Amino acid sequence: MSFTPLHQHDDDAEREPTDREAFTPGIEPQATWCPGCGDFGVLKALKGAMGDLGYTPEEVLLVTGIGCSGKLSSYFESYGFHSIHGRSLPVARAAKLANPGLEVVAAGGDGDGYGIGGNHFVHTARENHDMTYIVFNNEIFGLTKGQTSPTSPMGHKSKTQPHGSAKAPIRPLSLSLVGGASYVARTAAVNPNQAQEIIKEAIQHDGFAHVDFLTQCPTWNKDAKQYVPYIDVQQSDDYEFDYHDRREASEMMHDVEDALHEGEVLTGRFYHDPDRPSYQEEKRAHGDVPEDSLAERYHDDDYEWERSYDLMDAHK
Repeated sequence: MSFTPLHQHDDDAEREPTDREAFTPGIEPQATWCPGCGDFGVLKALKGAMGDLGYTPEEVLLVTGIGCSGKLSSYFESYGFHSIHGRSLPVARAAKLANPGLEVVAAGGDGDGYGIGGNHFVHTARENHDMTYIVFNNEIFGLTKGQTSPTSPMGHKSKTQPHGSAKAPIRPLSLSLVGGASYVARTAAVNPNQAQEIIKEAIQHDGFAHVDFLTQCPTWNKDAKQYVPYIDVQQSDDYEFDYHDRREASEMMHDVEDALHEGEVLTGRFYHDPDRPSYQEEKRAHGDVPEDSLAERYHDDDYEWERSYDLMDAHK
């Protein structure tokens, strides 16, 4: 069973694939993820996607939050920024605005991204910033030794909820769609080929691309069913819907999120709006963004900087 990719952008089609091993650090730190951790699958899929799309490490910025997912920037050769808890998206947004030429990827866990950074998640989706956001969803706070997270299922017992969580888990796909993301997908570490193709699509998408990446935690969430067997909705005749139609996508996501905790793992592309302009495009259309990026202006000795009071006068 294979994932059917979207049509690629012309500018990406002109690139020749590069060696994915170029994204392995020359002095590779020893991975401290537990044996059997799904995070290894995210790293492999990201390296493969960047290599297939023809990127080099110098063209990529990877911003991570705190958690097991935060270690990704140590194991991936590119520009990197290990930010504080739940704050990978604001850093990624600023970097993309300053240097639009960078391919920006942000990553976080379900606790980091949907809990502590939940506000940034919703508003980055609302504004449709041009970047890829990968959330390692293992339904637990792993690095801090197994506390209940926003995606832990109702009844899940942990150190912080010894009698079982009384709260229904968050619905990350639906939240992303309602927030305004223009690309929403879910994949799983146990499905490496689909994972790589989905990350490639997300990177190629012009706008906010959210990938909910199901990863197993063999140490702190032994109740997880390792997300197998999975079903690829793009390949199954049982799930026909138009992923360009917002209403159909919403209904499909609702079913998908109900099914996950009933033992049915549905993965694939759930929403894609290629026509919605990104935040950067809208700001440029309003004249709010100079033609030259901040990165270019910074190195231009002849550039005449506008001061804040100059801008205030312009808006009087």
